[in-house]
Amino acid sequence: MVRIDGSKGEGGGQVLRTSLALALVTGTPFQMVNIRAGRSKPGLLRQHLTSVKAAAAVGDAEVEGAELHSRELTFRPRSVKPGDYHFAVGTAGSATLVLQTVLPALLSASGPSTLVLEGGTHNPAAPPFDFLAKAYLPLVRRMGPGVEATLERPGFFPAGGGKFHVSVQPAPLMPLHLLERGNVVRRQATAMFSQVPFDVAKRELETVGRKLGWSAEERRVEELKRAPGPGNVLSLEVESEHVTEVFTGFGERGVPAETVASAVSEEARVYLEAGVPVGHHLCDQLMLLLALARGGSFRTLPLDGHARTQLETFAHFLDVKLSVKELSASVFEVGVGQASV
Repeated sequence: MVRIDGSKGEGGGQVLRTSLALALVTGTPFQMVNIRAGRSKPGLLRQHLTSVKAAAAVGDAEVEGAELHSRELTFRPRSVKPGDYHFAVGTAGSATLVLQTVLPALLSASGPSTLVLEGGTHNPAAPPFDFLAKAYLPLVRRMGPGVEATLERPGFFPAGGGKFHVSVQPAPLMPLHLLERGNVVRRQATAMFSQVPFDVAKRELETVGRKLGWSAEERRVEELKRAPGPGNVLSLEVESEHVTEVFTGFGERGVPAETVASAVSEEARVYLEAGVPVGHHLCDQLMLLLALARGGSFRTLPLDGHARTQLETFAHFLDVKLSVKELSASVFEVGVGQASV
Protein backbone atom coordinates (compact mmCIF):
# COMPACT_ATOMS: atom_id res chain seq x y z
CA MET A 1 0.00 0.00 0.00
CA VAL A 2 1.52 3.29 -1.16
CA ARG A 3 1.06 6.18 1.29
CA ILE A 4 0.97 9.71 -0.10
CA ASP A 5 0.82 13.09 1.60
CA GLY A 6 -1.50 15.23 -0.49
CA SER A 7 -0.12 18.44 0.99
CA LYS A 8 3.22 17.97 -0.75
CA GLY A 9 4.11 19.79 -3.97
CA GLU A 10 1.41 22.10 -5.28
CA GLY A 11 -0.97 20.81 -2.59
CA GLY A 12 -4.07 20.66 -4.80
CA GLY A 13 -6.11 18.11 -6.69
CA GLN A 14 -3.43 17.20 -9.21
CA VAL A 15 -1.60 14.76 -6.96
CA LEU A 16 -4.92 13.00 -6.30
CA ARG A 17 -5.87 12.72 -9.98
CA THR A 18 -2.41 11.53 -11.02
CA SER A 19 -2.36 8.99 -8.18
CA LEU A 20 -5.76 7.65 -9.22
CA ALA A 21 -4.64 7.42 -12.86
CA LEU A 22 -1.41 5.60 -12.01
CA ALA A 23 -3.11 3.30 -9.50
CA LEU A 24 -5.48 2.18 -12.26
CA VAL A 25 -2.68 1.63 -14.78
CA THR A 26 -0.37 -0.23 -12.38
CA GLY A 27 -2.92 -1.91 -10.11
CA THR A 28 -1.22 -0.33 -7.09
CA PRO A 29 -3.40 0.55 -4.06
CA PHE A 30 -2.72 3.78 -2.21
CA GLN A 31 -3.75 5.75 0.83
CA MET A 32 -3.70 9.56 0.67
CA VAL A 33 -3.84 11.95 3.60
CA ASN A 34 -4.06 15.75 3.73
CA ILE A 35 -5.99 15.87 0.45
CA ARG A 36 -5.86 19.36 -1.09
CA ALA A 37 -4.40 20.73 2.14
CA GLY A 38 -2.90 23.65 0.23
CA ARG A 39 -6.29 25.00 -0.88
CA SER A 40 -8.66 27.43 0.83
CA LYS A 41 -11.34 24.71 0.86
CA PRO A 42 -9.36 21.51 1.58
CA GLY A 43 -10.61 17.98 1.04
CA LEU A 44 -12.65 16.51 -1.78
CA LEU A 45 -14.93 18.90 -3.64
CA ARG A 46 -17.56 17.72 -6.11
CA GLN A 47 -15.24 17.46 -9.13
CA HIS A 48 -12.59 15.56 -7.12
CA LEU A 49 -15.22 13.18 -5.75
CA THR A 50 -16.48 12.58 -9.29
CA SER A 51 -12.91 11.73 -10.34
CA VAL A 52 -12.63 9.25 -7.46
CA LYS A 53 -15.95 7.60 -8.32
CA ALA A 54 -15.06 7.52 -12.03
CA ALA A 55 -11.72 5.85 -11.25
CA ALA A 56 -13.49 3.38 -8.96
CA ALA A 57 -15.94 2.46 -11.73
CA VAL A 58 -13.24 2.04 -14.38
CA GLY A 59 -10.95 0.09 -12.04
CA ASP A 60 -13.59 -1.90 -10.13
CA ALA A 61 -11.96 -0.49 -7.01
CA GLU A 62 -12.64 -0.63 -3.30
CA VAL A 63 -12.69 2.88 -1.90
CA GLU A 64 -12.78 4.33 1.60
CA GLY A 65 -13.23 8.04 2.29
CA ALA A 66 -15.07 8.91 -0.93
CA GLU A 67 -17.16 11.68 0.61
CA LEU A 68 -17.43 15.43 0.15
CA HIS A 69 -14.73 17.31 2.11
CA SER A 70 -12.93 14.09 3.02
CA ARG A 71 -9.20 14.65 3.57
CA GLU A 72 -8.22 10.98 3.53
CA LEU A 73 -8.78 8.34 0.87
CA THR A 74 -7.91 4.67 0.42
CA PHE A 75 -8.12 3.32 -3.12
CA ARG A 76 -7.67 -0.37 -4.04
CA PRO A 77 -8.11 -1.04 -7.78
CA ARG A 78 -8.84 -4.54 -9.08
CA SER A 79 -8.78 -4.46 -12.89
CA VAL A 80 -9.53 -1.89 -15.57
CA LYS A 81 -12.85 -2.47 -17.31
CA PRO A 82 -13.43 -0.95 -20.76
CA GLY A 83 -17.02 -0.03 -21.52
CA ASP A 84 -19.57 2.75 -21.81
CA TYR A 85 -19.38 5.31 -19.01
CA HIS A 86 -21.32 8.42 -18.03
CA PHE A 87 -19.81 10.72 -15.41
CA ALA A 88 -21.52 13.95 -14.28
CA VAL A 89 -19.87 16.38 -11.88
CA GLY A 90 -23.22 17.87 -10.91
CA THR A 91 -21.76 21.39 -10.61
CA ALA A 92 -19.57 23.66 -12.73
CA GLY A 93 -16.57 21.61 -11.57
CA SER A 94 -14.28 20.53 -14.39
CA ALA A 95 -15.40 17.50 -16.38
CA THR A 96 -12.16 17.60 -18.38
CA LEU A 97 -10.17 16.83 -15.22
CA VAL A 98 -12.39 13.80 -14.65
CA LEU A 99 -11.49 12.59 -18.14
CA GLN A 100 -7.77 13.06 -17.49
CA THR A 101 -8.11 10.85 -14.39
CA VAL A 102 -9.51 7.79 -16.18
CA LEU A 103 -8.19 8.18 -19.74
CA PRO A 104 -4.63 6.84 -19.13
CA ALA A 105 -6.04 3.50 -17.95
CA LEU A 106 -8.52 3.22 -20.82
CA LEU A 107 -5.75 3.84 -23.37
CA SER A 108 -4.34 0.38 -22.62
CA ALA A 109 -7.57 -1.43 -21.66
CA SER A 110 -8.60 -4.74 -23.21
CA GLY A 111 -11.23 -3.14 -25.42
CA PRO A 112 -12.72 0.15 -26.63
CA SER A 113 -14.63 2.56 -24.43
CA THR A 114 -16.99 5.49 -24.78
CA LEU A 115 -17.48 8.24 -22.23
CA VAL A 116 -20.07 10.94 -21.73
CA LEU A 117 -18.91 13.65 -19.32
CA GLU A 118 -20.99 16.50 -17.91
CA GLY A 119 -20.01 19.57 -15.90
CA GLY A 120 -17.67 22.44 -16.63
CA THR A 121 -15.92 22.31 -19.99
CA HIS A 122 -14.23 25.73 -19.82
CA ASN A 123 -13.01 26.35 -16.27
CA PRO A 124 -10.24 28.45 -14.77
CA ALA A 125 -7.42 26.27 -13.36
CA ALA A 126 -8.42 23.33 -15.55
CA PRO A 127 -7.75 22.31 -19.17
CA PRO A 128 -10.60 23.61 -21.36
CA PHE A 129 -12.16 21.30 -23.93
CA ASP A 130 -10.37 23.14 -26.75
CA PHE A 131 -6.99 22.32 -25.20
CA LEU A 132 -7.89 18.63 -24.98
CA ALA A 133 -9.19 18.44 -28.53
CA LYS A 134 -6.49 20.50 -30.28
CA ALA A 135 -3.30 20.13 -28.19
CA TYR A 136 -3.45 17.03 -25.97
CA LEU A 137 -5.43 14.35 -27.83
CA PRO A 138 -3.49 14.74 -31.14
CA LEU A 139 -0.34 13.76 -29.22
CA VAL A 140 -2.14 10.79 -27.66
CA ARG A 141 -3.06 9.61 -31.15
CA ARG A 142 0.52 10.01 -32.34
CA MET A 143 1.57 7.67 -29.53
CA GLY A 144 -0.78 4.91 -30.70
CA PRO A 145 -4.28 4.93 -29.17
CA GLY A 146 -7.23 6.40 -31.02
CA VAL A 147 -9.12 9.01 -29.01
CA GLU A 148 -11.74 11.41 -30.34
CA ALA A 149 -13.68 14.04 -28.37
CA THR A 150 -16.83 15.90 -29.43
CA LEU A 151 -18.32 18.86 -27.60
CA GLU A 152 -22.12 18.72 -27.36
CA ARG A 153 -22.51 21.95 -25.38
CA PRO A 154 -20.10 24.15 -23.43
CA GLY A 155 -20.35 24.69 -19.69
CA PHE A 156 -18.89 27.77 -18.01
CA PHE A 157 -18.35 28.58 -14.36
CA PRO A 158 -20.55 29.01 -12.33
CA ALA A 159 -23.50 27.55 -14.29
CA GLY A 160 -21.79 24.39 -15.56
CA GLY A 161 -24.07 22.16 -17.61
CA GLY A 162 -21.52 21.34 -20.31
CA LYS A 163 -21.39 17.96 -22.03
CA PHE A 164 -18.92 16.16 -24.27
CA HIS A 165 -18.35 12.68 -25.68
CA VAL A 166 -15.10 10.71 -25.94
CA SER A 167 -14.35 7.48 -27.80
CA VAL A 168 -11.24 5.44 -26.97
CA GLN A 169 -9.60 2.78 -29.12
CA PRO A 170 -6.80 1.38 -26.94
CA ALA A 171 -3.31 0.59 -28.20
CA PRO A 172 0.16 0.34 -26.62
CA LEU A 173 1.64 3.77 -25.93
CA MET A 174 4.76 4.32 -28.02
CA PRO A 175 7.55 6.74 -27.02
CA LEU A 176 7.33 10.22 -28.48
CA HIS A 177 10.21 12.63 -29.09
CA LEU A 178 9.12 16.24 -29.44
CA LEU A 179 12.24 18.39 -29.44
CA GLU A 180 11.42 20.88 -32.19
CA ARG A 181 8.33 23.00 -32.70
CA GLY A 182 8.96 23.74 -36.36
CA ASN A 183 7.59 26.79 -38.11
CA VAL A 184 4.32 28.32 -36.97
CA VAL A 185 1.81 27.56 -39.74
CA ARG A 186 -1.38 29.04 -38.26
CA ARG A 187 -2.42 31.38 -35.45
CA GLN A 188 -6.00 31.84 -34.31
CA ALA A 189 -7.41 33.96 -31.51
CA THR A 190 -11.03 33.13 -30.67
CA ALA A 191 -13.12 35.12 -28.21
CA MET A 192 -16.07 32.94 -27.22
CA PHE A 193 -18.96 34.42 -25.30
CA SER A 194 -22.41 33.49 -24.07
CA GLN A 195 -24.92 35.88 -22.51
CA VAL A 196 -22.34 38.65 -22.05
CA PRO A 197 -21.94 41.83 -24.15
CA PHE A 198 -20.34 41.45 -27.57
CA ASP A 199 -18.07 44.35 -26.67
CA VAL A 200 -16.21 42.11 -24.18
CA ALA A 201 -15.06 39.75 -26.94
CA LYS A 202 -14.28 42.66 -29.27
CA ARG A 203 -12.02 44.34 -26.70
CA GLU A 204 -10.22 41.08 -25.94
CA LEU A 205 -9.36 40.56 -29.59
CA GLU A 206 -8.24 44.15 -30.01
CA THR A 207 -5.88 43.64 -27.08
CA VAL A 208 -4.47 40.48 -28.65
CA GLY A 209 -3.86 42.43 -31.83
CA ARG A 210 -1.96 45.12 -29.95
CA LYS A 211 0.04 42.76 -27.72
CA LEU A 212 0.95 40.06 -30.25
CA GLY A 213 0.52 41.76 -33.60
CA TRP A 214 -1.96 39.18 -34.84
CA SER A 215 -3.92 40.36 -37.86
CA ALA A 216 -7.68 40.80 -38.12
CA GLU A 217 -7.84 37.57 -40.14
CA GLU A 218 -6.27 35.74 -37.20
CA ARG A 219 -8.91 36.95 -34.75
CA ARG A 220 -12.55 35.89 -34.59
CA VAL A 221 -15.59 36.13 -32.35
CA GLU A 222 -17.77 33.10 -31.60
CA GLU A 223 -21.11 33.44 -29.84
CA LEU A 224 -22.10 30.23 -28.03
CA LYS A 225 -25.88 29.94 -27.95
CA ARG A 226 -26.12 26.46 -26.39
CA ALA A 227 -24.35 27.25 -23.13
CA PRO A 228 -26.59 26.95 -20.04
CA GLY A 229 -25.16 30.09 -18.47
CA PRO A 230 -23.08 33.19 -19.13
CA GLY A 231 -19.39 32.91 -19.88
CA ASN A 232 -16.44 34.27 -21.81
CA VAL A 233 -13.30 32.43 -22.94
CA LEU A 234 -10.38 33.78 -24.95
CA SER A 235 -8.44 31.02 -26.72
CA LEU A 236 -5.12 31.52 -28.54
CA GLU A 237 -4.21 28.59 -30.79
CA VAL A 238 -0.67 28.28 -32.16
CA GLU A 239 -0.36 25.52 -34.75
CA SER A 240 3.21 24.62 -35.67
CA GLU A 241 4.68 21.92 -37.88
CA HIS A 242 5.08 19.40 -35.06
CA VAL A 243 2.65 20.46 -32.33
CA THR A 244 -0.33 22.67 -31.55
CA GLU A 245 -0.54 24.67 -28.32
CA VAL A 246 -3.60 26.40 -26.87
CA PHE A 247 -3.55 29.24 -24.34
CA THR A 248 -6.71 30.25 -22.55
CA GLY A 249 -8.02 33.21 -20.57
CA PHE A 250 -11.35 33.32 -18.76
CA GLY A 251 -13.54 36.37 -18.38
CA GLU A 252 -14.53 37.21 -14.81
CA ARG A 253 -17.04 39.65 -13.40
CA GLY A 254 -15.24 42.84 -12.46
CA VAL A 255 -12.09 42.02 -14.46
CA PRO A 256 -11.60 44.19 -17.58
CA ALA A 257 -11.46 42.39 -20.91
CA GLU A 258 -8.08 44.00 -21.55
CA THR A 259 -6.67 42.44 -18.39
CA VAL A 260 -7.85 38.95 -19.38
CA ALA A 261 -6.45 39.30 -22.89
CA SER A 262 -3.15 40.79 -21.73
CA ALA A 263 -2.49 37.85 -19.39
CA VAL A 264 -3.13 35.14 -21.98
CA SER A 265 -1.23 37.11 -24.64
CA GLU A 266 1.79 37.25 -22.35
CA GLU A 267 1.63 33.48 -21.83
CA ALA A 268 1.60 32.94 -25.59
CA ARG A 269 4.41 35.47 -26.11
CA VAL A 270 6.71 33.70 -23.63
CA TYR A 271 6.05 30.37 -25.34
CA LEU A 272 6.65 31.73 -28.83
CA GLU A 273 9.86 33.53 -27.91
CA ALA A 274 11.29 30.45 -26.14
CA GLY A 275 10.96 28.39 -29.33
CA VAL A 276 9.99 25.23 -27.44
CA PRO A 277 7.26 22.87 -28.67
CA VAL A 278 5.60 22.22 -25.29
CA GLY A 279 4.05 24.82 -22.98
CA HIS A 280 3.41 24.61 -19.24
CA HIS A 281 -0.02 22.97 -19.29
CA LEU A 282 0.80 20.42 -21.96
CA CYS A 283 4.03 19.58 -20.12
CA ASP A 284 2.20 18.02 -17.14
CA GLN A 285 0.07 15.73 -19.27
CA LEU A 286 2.73 14.79 -21.82
CA MET A 287 5.10 13.87 -19.00
CA LEU A 288 2.55 11.34 -17.75
CA LEU A 289 2.06 9.81 -21.19
CA LEU A 290 5.81 9.42 -21.73
CA ALA A 291 6.22 7.88 -18.28
CA LEU A 292 3.56 5.30 -19.16
CA ALA A 293 5.23 4.67 -22.53
CA ARG A 294 8.54 4.30 -20.65
CA GLY A 295 10.34 6.43 -23.17
CA GLY A 296 10.44 9.72 -25.02
CA SER A 297 11.54 13.30 -24.63
CA PHE A 298 10.37 16.85 -25.17
CA ARG A 299 11.53 20.43 -24.73
CA THR A 300 9.55 22.86 -22.68
CA LEU A 301 9.67 26.00 -20.56
CA PRO A 302 11.09 25.98 -17.00
CA LEU A 303 9.12 23.44 -14.99
CA ASP A 304 6.46 24.90 -12.69
CA GLY A 305 5.07 23.51 -9.43
CA HIS A 306 2.55 21.26 -11.20
CA ALA A 307 5.28 19.57 -13.25
CA ARG A 308 7.44 19.07 -10.16
CA THR A 309 4.46 17.52 -8.38
CA GLN A 310 4.01 15.12 -11.29
CA LEU A 311 7.61 13.96 -10.96
CA GLU A 312 7.19 13.32 -7.24
CA THR A 313 3.94 11.41 -7.76
CA PHE A 314 5.37 9.18 -10.50
CA ALA A 315 7.98 7.86 -8.06
CA HIS A 316 5.24 6.23 -5.96
CA PHE A 317 3.94 4.09 -8.82
CA LEU A 318 6.36 3.77 -11.73
CA ASP A 319 9.84 2.34 -12.06
CA VAL A 320 10.96 4.87 -14.63
CA LYS A 321 13.78 7.37 -14.75
CA LEU A 322 12.91 10.94 -15.59
CA SER A 323 15.63 13.46 -16.32
CA VAL A 324 15.27 17.23 -16.50
CA LYS A 325 18.07 19.10 -18.25
CA GLU A 326 18.40 22.88 -18.39
CA LEU A 327 19.49 23.87 -21.89
CA SER A 328 19.08 27.61 -21.30
CA ALA A 329 17.26 29.93 -18.96
CA SER A 330 14.04 29.43 -20.94
CA VAL A 331 14.44 25.90 -22.38
CA PHE A 332 14.39 22.62 -20.47
CA GLU A 333 14.49 19.08 -21.85
CA VAL A 334 12.54 16.28 -20.16
CA GLY A 335 13.61 12.73 -20.92
CA VAL A 336 11.94 9.50 -19.85
CA GLY A 337 13.50 6.05 -19.75
CA GLN A 338 13.13 2.83 -17.80
CA ALA A 339 14.92 2.95 -14.48
CA SER A 340 18.05 0.88 -14.13
CA VAL A 341 17.75 -2.26 -12.04
